[in-house]
Amino acid sequence: MRAFIFPGQGSQAVGMGRALAEASAEARAVFEEVDEALKQNLSRLMAEGPQEELTLTANAQPAIMANAIATLRASGIRLDEKADFVAGHSLGEYSALCAAGTFDLATTARLLKLRGEAMQAAVPVGEGAMAALLGASREMAQAVAEEAAAEGEVCTVANDNDPSQVVISGHKAAVERALGIAKEKGAKRALLLPVSAPFHSPLMAPAARAMEEALGKAELRAPSVPVYANVTAAPTAQPEEIRRLLVEQVTGMVRWRESVAAMAEAGVTHFVEFGAKVLAPMAKRIAPDASVTSVITMDDIDALVGEL
Repeated sequence: MRAFIFPGQGSQAVGMGRALAEASAEARAVFEEVDEALKQNLSRLMAEGPQEELTLTANAQPAIMANAIATLRASGIRLDEKADFVAGHSLGEYSALCAAGTFDLATTARLLKLRGEAMQAAVPVGEGAMAALLGASREMAQAVAEEAAAEGEVCTVANDNDPSQVVISGHKAAVERALGIAKEKGAKRALLLPVSAPFHSPLMAPAARAMEEALGKAELRAPSVPVYANVTAAPTAQPEEIRRLLVEQVTGMVRWRESVAAMAEAGVTHFVEFGAKVLAPMAKRIAPDASVTSVITMDDIDALVGEL
């Protein structure tokens, strides 16, 4: 069995998608449709930068999705014939749902633009932070977060990525306190992440409300293959459940380690990541017996098509 997986924020880079667009009419069409949907020349920003503008959450989220979907469509692979499940990390869940036909491409781009804007606006710049705890279990990270959260402050586990990496999120002062606590409890490293807001924490509640309204107006279709949801680490193919879980995802934990483990337990032996090389190495650490493939370039696409 095979799962197609889609990366989240942090995988953006100036130049992304440029070679794909030059080599593939299908990829070019994706970027053009996203540009039109957003009334923004996002593809030029992706190709030429500047990096600071591309990294803005409202740009990075649709850009990463567009690059992943362009990579998939350039391959010509029919997802319903070659994948048993799809999943994505945070915003990547929208890419997975787009790939599986739950959202059309233009809707996905607009939802992610709004999601990025709402997440950035939820907390004033400088008041929130996120940190990666390396060599820490989820249980250790939870204990660190609870100890770091002072009166009236939030600090919580945001991403359970793999057995060696957990991300915490919340008020900046609490997250900074957590760095020292984590080292005291035995984490190998604890470092602040270069992000502009405390994603996947209760502080994102205003963004969750914005997404609830937007998703309430969006048309959802049943995915062609089940999607593993971030907040449940379980498969679903029900549009109304998907809508609800996407709202919960804004403030909820990304249970990526559990999602990959559950897919492996369900029989997945091959994880294929489209658009980056971030999730495939994580999947290998979670499910060592599985094979993993990262598909980024046209050479990668050709190799995958030959393999499948």
